[in-house]
Amino acid sequence: EEEDKLRGLDGGVDDYVVKPFSPREVTARVRALLRRAGVQTAFRVGELHVDLRAREVRLAGARVELSKLEFDLLTTMAQHAGMAWSRERLLERVWGSDFPGTERVVDVHITSLRRKLRDTLDTPRFIETVRGVGYRFREDAN
Repeated sequence: EEEDKLRGLDGGVDDYVVKPFSPREVTARVRALLRRAGVQTAFRVGELHVDLRAREVRLAGARVELSKLEFDLLTTMAQHAGMAWSRERLLERVWGSDFPGTERVVDVHITSLRRKLRDTLDTPRFIETVRGVGYRFREDAN
């Protein structure tokens, strides 16, 4: 009913979809909301391209196969480039606060991620170690 729509919109609802609706319409409306909200759906750092919506990573145009955790770890750090992340904070952010394992699982996934991104410890292009703290995605990654 029109009264329901008006109450919803006046109550803070951003949009209203009437049944029956097509999935294509809902998808288009979500994309429009994300655009208006300025939500980032992809980013590029040097030759690294990350598509958040498709959950796809490309390095110099070649697709990089990442696990769910590797992707989440990469995007968490890359979206906050320059910020030093402790293992504990990464563990909580990526694995969740109820993860029963140790912080060393972060090291294992960082090592795997570095290998897949062809990053090295000597001259890291993307992920560097912050001694005594954890890791940082380089702001000047290239």
